[in-house]
This record gives sequence, structure tokens and C-alpha cells, in this order.
Amino acid sequence: MNIVVLVKQVPDSGSERKLDSSDNTVARASADNVINEMDEYAIEEALTVKESQGGEVTVLTVGPGSATDAIRKALSMGADKAVHVTDDAVHGSCAVQTSAVIAAALQQLEYDLVLCGAESTDGQVSVMPALLSERLGIPHLSGARKLTVEGTTVRVERQTDGGYWMLESSLPAIVSTWDTINEPRYPSFKGIMAAKKKPVETKSLADLGVDPASVGLATATSRVLDFAGRPPKGEGVKVADEGDGAEKLVGYLAAQKLV
Repeated sequence: MNIVVLVKQVPDSGSERKLDSSDNTVARASADNVINEMDEYAIEEALTVKESQGGEVTVLTVGPGSATDAIRKALSMGADKAVHVTDDAVHGSCAVQTSAVIAAALQQLEYDLVLCGAESTDGQVSVMPALLSERLGIPHLSGARKLTVEGTTVRVERQTDGGYWMLESSLPAIVSTWDTINEPRYPSFKGIMAAKKKPVETKSLADLGVDPASVGLATATSRVLDFAGRPPKGEGVKVADEGDGAEKLVGYLAAQKLV
């Protein structure tokens, strides 16, 4: 079984994230960049399927040169090889444009199953799996909390607010996973050392047959027009209770339009 896992490098959600004032895109160069947390669950699930079914796990990412750090993390977890699409023209691309690039890369790979996290911590639009499903013409099983592959059939339990739905389709298919599906393994020292020797193929837009004019900030379907930093925290208000504390508190909340 050939499994492709989509991986994205994102600014660490635990540290301060900023926009670049020159073009209003995410300031990635100065950020503490890490592998998208949700993608680690997709990697773990791919490795679990591989261990039970056999086959090969390929990591696919689109991003700048620094994204190799995310690739090496995935390879050290146990993925077999990687494809890194990197091209300056991709900078500022929206989800629709990015899906075209990823779809073009997938069309050059052999795959039975494509796995990805349900969302990225920097964008949180959660549309990439559906966009790829439409472009590739393959089923999309979303929000998986459990995945089972039997022959040419894939089944998932789709997480919902009130329980789960059972979904089933034939392969090839794309499955997006939530963080309830498993517990990602930590890379071992042996895995970290082995990752240094695993193949990473670098591709440009030209290699994929994608027109650079069709992607990038200039032709993006959405973009940030303006932004402002969070206002400084103001001083607190002390309410002295002189028998009318409740009335004062309600008055204050009403003045702030909180009640």
C-alpha cells in the first residue's frame, strides 16, 4: 500500500505569531516554525496502516527551504521518503491555489491513500482535503477518529459533536484526521539518524507543470488587507462592596455591553 501524508510547517502556536507588514502574510522567517501538530496524527496513522498492511509512506509538503525541518521530523518518525515542493512563486498563495499545487504533485506519485490533518494551526480553514478530493476526483472521508483499511476499502469513524458517523469508500481516497485518532510516537535516536539518509525529492512549479502566474499573492482568492496588534491590556476596575456591590457590578457589566 502506498500512503502519502501531507505535512505543513507552521509557526509554533505556543509562541508569538506575527504578520509581515510588507505584504500582510505570515512572518515565517522570524517565527519559531514547527511541524503542524495535527499532521503528526496523520503521520502516526499512516505508519500504523503500513505496519499492518505493508507498503510505503511518502511525506509531501509545499513550503520554503526551512520546511525541510518538518520533513525530517516526519522521516524520523518512520516515513520512508519525502517530496518537497518549493518555489518562490508560491509565496502568499491561498488555499485554492495551494490545492492546485498539491494536486499536481500527487498526480506524479503513486498512492492508494492520502492522509492529512483536519486543519493547520496557522490557517484553520479546514478545506484542503475537500479541495484535493474535488481536484483529484477521489472520495474524501473527513474528521476521522478511527481508520480501518481492508483490501481496497477504507472505513472511518467521523467525529461529530454528538458521537460519530461511519463512512466507507473504495481506494484511492483522502482521509483527514483529528487528534483523537491516536497518540503520535516520538522519534527514536535510531529514527533520527536514519532520517538523514532517507531520500527527499525537491520539485519546483515547473517540474509539476504549474504556471507560476496562477499562484502567489498577486492572484490569490483571499488576502489580508490590513491588520493591527492586540490593544494593550487596560487597568482593572475595583468595585468596593458597601452593601451595593452586586448593583455596581451589574452596572459595570452593562456599561461594557457584557449583559
